Amino acid sequence: MPIKRSIVHLIDKQPDGQPATLHARDSALPNSSTMETLLDELNDSYNAKQKAWGFFNADQETYPFSNWLGQYLESKKDFVAFTRQAAEHLKTLMEGNNLSVGGHVLFAHYSHGDSDYLAIALLHHSEGVSVTDSLELTPARQLDLGSLHLAARIDLSDWRGGEPSRQYISFIKGKGGKRIADYFRDFIGCEEGVDAPSETRTLLKAFSDYVESEDFAEEQAREKTDTLIDYANNQARSGQPITLDELSGLVDDQKSKAFYDYIRNQDYGLGAEIPPDKRTLHQFRRLTGRANGLSVSFESHLLGSQVEYDETQDQLIIHQIPTSLRDQIKRRRE
Repeated sequence: MPIKRSIVHLIDKQPDGQPATLHARDSALPNSSTMETLLDELNDSYNAKQKAWGFFNADQETYPFSNWLGQYLESKKDFVAFTRQAAEHLKTLMEGNNLSVGGHVLFAHYSHGDSDYLAIALLHHSEGVSVTDSLELTPARQLDLGSLHLAARIDLSDWRGGEPSRQYISFIKGKGGKRIADYFRDFIGCEEGVDAPSETRTLLKAFSDYVESEDFAEEQAREKTDTLIDYANNQARSGQPITLDELSGLVDDQKSKAFYDYIRNQDYGLGAEIPPDKRTLHQFRRLTGRANGLSVSFESHLLGSQVEYDETQDQLIIHQIPTSLRDQIKRRRE
């Protein structure tokens, strides 16, 4: 993960209505193993968070960050000047939000794979304990990446490409209430363009429909479900979108375009790339059971809707029986 440029500024502000103060660094940080470790740990923490996805608002007068970023990428503004101007803007927005608290603002321009990214994060500290060389205990202050709440990542290659998507920006959904997260989203100037949970649910619905239409055997259906979930979770852990073309090849290596073509032909309204939502994926494990000649298998997210369990009678109630099974039952009764 080569780092092109990085810097840290400090915004000193308490949630007491007092003016904030910017302590700006006057040069970029030198590339080092320490910076690489910090960025790796930051990305690990960031990828584990619930995120929203979107794109830059076109109103650059109200949301000037994208204009400044563009000037930096076009070499009209150097990195230090760009980040200082951005940090000053963030400080101003903080002052308008009494609940906000200052911290160290990290800007990191780096490459991963074939793309360039800009990571921005507001970092805070935690107090810990360390052991000295003389085996004495001493207080230790360190960055608390586990409590990351305000951060964003911009896919610069996607944004500056020929036809940018509506999901080249991701940012953490605020846990401390919507008002706290809003000022940071406004600082970036991000407009939400993709609903990750909804997109993921639609993908999983399309997959369930595909499995039913192909009438796979139980073992095949379970293997393909595991393949989808494993791939999607790996993409979520690495902070990458689900690519339909790649997923289709993994689901069926003999007919690598079958699932992709099914989605396109059925018009589910999905784009070529889908931001994975980990909570939605977690609900999509397949439940299976076999005993005395009876085999039952279904995705766990259907429990409580299409499949109901009556605990008192120890019974499963299935709604909307698969067409192929219904036809077999009807033929058997004739």
